[in-house]
Amino acid sequence: MPIRAVLFDKDGTLLDYHLTWGPINLAAARLAAAGDPVLADRLLEIGGMDRQSQITRAGSLLAAAHTHEIAAAWVEAGSPLPFGELSAQLDALFTASARSSVLLGDLGTLFTALTDMGLRLGIASSDNEASIRLMLDHFGLSRHISFVTGYDSGHGTKPGPGMALAFATALGLHPSEVAVVGDNTHDIDMGRSAGAGLVIGVLSGTGDAATLAPIADACLADISELPAFLAPHIAA
Repeated sequence: MPIRAVLFDKDGTLLDYHLTWGPINLAAARLAAAGDPVLADRLLEIGGMDRQSQITRAGSLLAAAHTHEIAAAWVEAGSPLPFGELSAQLDALFTASARSSVLLGDLGTLFTALTDMGLRLGIASSDNEASIRLMLDHFGLSRHISFVTGYDSGHGTKPGPGMALAFATALGLHPSEVAVVGDNTHDIDMGRSAGAGLVIGVLSGTGDAATLAPIADACLADISELPAFLAPHIAA
């Protein structure tokens, strides 16, 4: 079936993951460690981020997990905060930091190009829904987006199919009419498990070609290549 809609991952796909989340992850580890610098470093290591470079490994806890998974791992690793309190404080931190996101290029122009091609757009992220919406509002991008789901929106979490299936249902489409775009294996796996028509990896985030190319239908440098790539797949 022709592609009629695109469901984007957020971090590493629409946003520069390392520039956006490096400072946030440092703050999150300090928060979870209650100010203990040795523990904070250990939590960052468990999360998969190098403190010096602020680079996060593909598929690591911080690259792929949602707030509850991060909080649970950090409590198990020694955070003195109770799970519920840590989860709530991490979500508050992530939401408060949404306005400092670093976009990957001119998303307004890209989104306009895609919608002018007749495509409807959505975002599925392991971040919380409030953070996604705040980021979109801050950068004036909300008008382009027909659907938003975070880990806490009630559609399940990646790599399960729920977010992609909810997107298709909300737009009245079959999953095979949806292209899923992301920078990590959990994005590709979500699209596959939902029966998406295309699953597209991008190399702008924490994932690499060696990991994404074997499991995706295509592997693009970044989302700026999407209009040309999708053109042959769109209904006349």
